[in-house]
Amino acid sequence: MSEAKELQNDEREALVSIYEGDSAFKQVNSETYQYKYGEEGNKSFLLEICWTENYPNELPTFNLETFYNRNLSRSVKESINTILQEEAQQWIGCGMTYTLFECLKDKLDELLTDENCNAGDGQQMIIGTTNTRLEGEQTNSDSDGEDGANEGRDNKKEAKREQLTKAQKRKQWDRVDSKGNRQRGWNWVDIVKHLSQTGGRPE
Repeated sequence: MSEAKELQNDEREALVSIYEGDSAFKQVNSETYQYKYGEEGNKSFLLEICWTENYPNELPTFNLETFYNRNLSRSVKESINTILQEEAQQWIGCGMTYTLFECLKDKLDELLTDENCNAGDGQQMIIGTTNTRLEGEQTNSDSDGEDGANEGRDNKKEAKREQLTKAQKRKQWDRVDSKGNRQRGWNWVDIVKHLSQTGGRPE
């Protein structure tokens, strides 16, 4: 077994022992470890440290591009990476995962500000605005749909009013000939009836 592997085994046992019962610590696999900082919610981030094959004789890799860190601004990620790089340079050749996890705890107040931890809010607001606009359009659309439906119902009511009984239809049918034409004089005025209603010509 190489010297690097022996050092990794020793450090792995030490990490499991030190962080036993600490819910913020997680061993993903034999070379990958995570630690969660801050409170659940926006003011929080997760650091993932991955050992390379030759670690600790070379620097491990630091991963902040996890879904958990979606609200963390790019500038704070760069700040965390700079802190870790500077600290790790001092510990090459020695187990440094515990030291790297702990060195960030003293800088949490500086790193976890509202501005640094709400990077996703702008996008969220845009999405919210878009959704609001779409909901408004949907509401208008629904309103238009209801108006259209009301018009349809009104038209149906008018159509129902125009429906004739069988007797009325038969009466109308009797007024036309076989070709569908009305008889000559159908719209002539009954003079006698008209005069009786309006009165005769004044003398």
